[in-house]
Amino acid sequence: MAHDNLFVPHGVGDLTVPNRVFLAPMARNRAHDDGTPWADAAIYYAQRASAGLMISEAVDVSPLGKGYIKTPGIYTESHVEGWKPITAAVHANGGRIYCQLGHVGRIRNSSVEPEGEPPVAPSAIRAEAKTFTHDGFQDVSRPRALNVDELHQIMANYAHATRCAMRAGFDGVEIHSANGYLLNQFLAPGSNTRDDAYGGGIEHRCRFVLEVVDRVIQEIGAHKVGIRLSPLGEVNDVDEPDPEALYGHLVSELDKRGLAYLHMAESFSGIAGNPEKTATINAIRKHWYGFYVANGNYSLATAEKSIAEGWCHAVAIGRLFLSTPDLPSRWHHDIELNEPNKDTFYGGTHAGYTDYPFATLGRDGHSYVG
Repeated sequence: MAHDNLFVPHGVGDLTVPNRVFLAPMARNRAHDDGTPWADAAIYYAQRASAGLMISEAVDVSPLGKGYIKTPGIYTESHVEGWKPITAAVHANGGRIYCQLGHVGRIRNSSVEPEGEPPVAPSAIRAEAKTFTHDGFQDVSRPRALNVDELHQIMANYAHATRCAMRAGFDGVEIHSANGYLLNQFLAPGSNTRDDAYGGGIEHRCRFVLEVVDRVIQEIGAHKVGIRLSPLGEVNDVDEPDPEALYGHLVSELDKRGLAYLHMAESFSGIAGNPEKTATINAIRKHWYGFYVANGNYSLATAEKSIAEGWCHAVAIGRLFLSTPDLPSRWHHDIELNEPNKDTFYGGTHAGYTDYPFATLGRDGHSYVG
């Protein structure tokens, strides 16, 4: 019943987390069109503040970094002011929250703000992928290739967004280098065919990611910076022909920088029962000696086992935490979880966002949901 391994405090960067059940970053598409977060996000995140650490939904670092409608930003004063009551509500409930900084790169339809502009990418290669627009899910547009001056501007965008996030009250930032978005696109040879210093061999393809990481570290220190990777390339058309070589090098370089944590999207279907996936992820994570956050369809049983056996230090949970705001308590007391409503995952109102019930323990020792 106690599941002790999940509820041992641990240091993460300059924080101490009370448990190893983290809130994974999840797009909810409920921000205003200008990127200002929706006021009810304060309720949503505060409800889940019992997480060891919360990682926000992906937050755009610039207008061209926006790939989906109604995603929040963190690059204007209105964005900063919009996030302040959200982080304040989290802290008032005893929680800790990192801001996930993202840029979608080529995973964008030209109809998404700014109006009519093509997406940008390492190379002018369209992804076989879709994005969420005002007309529903549509194919992404063909991107244009970024020049080197623009790469330096994007690095500056990340630095600016980091400063904005800290002014908005976040405890740190997570750099989104996963799921086939811009930084991940530089890593993958199928989306990066450049012949300059940012393309070609593994070291060159890792260069942009590492330079972004270094710029963010310059702003707030490595102890407040995490990064998310997805080595198996399972979404948004990023091929990974040799993930062990590519990510072994990248993770080794990241480890030298002393980041707060490495957050690995190990597999979107999970790695339990898949020896090949497990072996690949294990070969990569051996290059990392810091705090390791595992993500990928973890259950209470697999989370407990993975932490007990030293596979990871914490697990980041998505859908189960979306539908069960008091997930750590429910896992601690073996209480049944709420069923997620897939129809309300993206966009909409408070329904399926802030109205999932909490569980309580009655004097008779039984659990009640409501």
